[in-house]
Amino acid sequence: MFGKAPLKLFACRSSRQLAEKIADELGIELGKSSVTSFSDGEFQPCFDESVRGDMVFIVQSTNPPAENLLELLLMIDAAKRASAYKVIAVIPYYGFARQDRKDRPRVSIGSKLAADILSTAGVDRIITMDLHADQIQAFFNVPVDHLYSSAIFAPYIEKLNLDNMTISAPDMGGSKRANAYSRHLQSEMVLCYKLRKKPNVVEEMSIIGEVEGRNVIIVDDMVDTAGTLVLAADMMKERGAKSIRAFATHPILSGNSVQRIDDSAIEELVVTDSVPLINHSDKIKVLSIANIFAKTIEAVNTNQSISTNFVF
Repeated sequence: MFGKAPLKLFACRSSRQLAEKIADELGIELGKSSVTSFSDGEFQPCFDESVRGDMVFIVQSTNPPAENLLELLLMIDAAKRASAYKVIAVIPYYGFARQDRKDRPRVSIGSKLAADILSTAGVDRIITMDLHADQIQAFFNVPVDHLYSSAIFAPYIEKLNLDNMTISAPDMGGSKRANAYSRHLQSEMVLCYKLRKKPNVVEEMSIIGEVEGRNVIIVDDMVDTAGTLVLAADMMKERGAKSIRAFATHPILSGNSVQRIDDSAIEELVVTDSVPLINHSDKIKVLSIANIFAKTIEAVNTNQSISTNFVF
C-alpha cells in the first residue's frame, strides 16, 4: 500500500502484458477483472474484487480498434459505480491523437472527443506518454501526467557511442522533439519537410541539413505505415549518411510497414511496448516503459513529484 488509499492496478485486454510488467515493478499483484462477451460482439468488463475506497489505476492503450477505448470507458464507469476513491487511466498510447485540429473542412477533432468521453465516464486523472501533440493535454479537464520516452531512449542512444551523430525528425511537426534530443546529446540536427496528398501517403519530401558521413538518429512519436520514416531514411542514405537508426515510441506498424522497414536503409528501429508488437523483425528492438510508468503511478498515489522521471 502506498499513501492514504490502497493502490490497485487493473488491465484491459489489449494492454495486459504491459500492465503485468508494471505490477511487477510496483511489487503488487495485478487486480482481478474479467470480460463477459455476448454473441453479437457486445462485451461487459467487471472487477472481480472490491475497489471501494481504492486508488484504481486502469492500464489500456486506445489504439484501434475502437473497442480498446470503449473497454477503458466501461472499466472507468464500473470503478466509479463500485465506489473507487479515484480512477486514473494509464494510457501509454493515446489513440485518435492525430485528429487534434480541423486541418480541412467538415472533419471531427477526434482527440478532443475522446478526452470528453473519458471525462464523462468519470476519470480523475490521465497518465500517458508522447502525445502526438503536446497541446492535447488541454483537451482534458482533469490533470494529465505526460511522460516522455526520452527517459529510456536517450540512455540507449548514449550507449551506442556514435561519432558524428545527427538527430533528425521525419517531418516539421517533430522538430521540437528532435531539437530536445539534439541539445541533450550535444549533436547536430537535420529536418525533413514533407507534403502529403492524403493521410498516410507522402507526395514530396526534402531534407534540410547535411547528413553525409553522419550517423543519423531519427526520432518520432509513432510509426504507423512507416512510409515517411523509410522515405526519409532512404533519402539520407542516398545523400551519404553513414548509418541510420530510428526511435519511435508507439509501434503501430500497420499494413506492410515491417516489410518496408526490412527493405529500407534503416539499420535498427527502437520502439517501446506502449502497444503490443504484432509484427516482428530482426531490425526492431523493444524497450519496456513499465519502470517509468510504475514510478509515476507510485508518485501519483503518494502525491509526490514526477519530474524526476524526465530526462529533458
